[in-house]
Amino acid sequence: MIPRIPNQGFTCHVHAEKRIRHGRILNLISISLFFKPHKTVVRIFANCFKHMPAAEHQYTEKQRLLSRYGNALAHPVRIAILQLLSQQSCCYHGDMSEELPVANSTLSQHLKVLREAGLIQGEINPPKTKYCINAENWQLAKGLLIGFFDHS
Repeated sequence: MIPRIPNQGFTCHVHAEKRIRHGRILNLISISLFFKPHKTVVRIFANCFKHMPAAEHQYTEKQRLLSRYGNALAHPVRIAILQLLSQQSCCYHGDMSEELPVANSTLSQHLKVLREAGLIQGEINPPKTKYCINAENWQLAKGLLIGFFDHS
């Protein structure tokens, strides 16, 4: 807190603080001007200085992978997609949309999450996209999850 700065027509209060938002340190400044005759308050907020990355805790590769796979498994639609794909070698997007009670755009978003996690892979042959389980990552995820629950 910076002390008050007296002036003839107003009093000024300046408050500075740091906040962490979305993994970044924000330096915030709040300036309040108190005008004496009318007791009017004018507040000015400034998000200034520089954005600096927050100190990041070092996680192991296993922890990062478990988190990535856990996030991919954290929705019932994604579980249903994986169950559907595990019962057959591959499946087209259009066929999945007939099987699952979600809109095509929603299905696409869930497929994207699973693809980014590495649990499925897609082969694009316009206008169709064929998806299947990524066997290597599927086995890795299975081993990590079993190991996590056995040792926890």
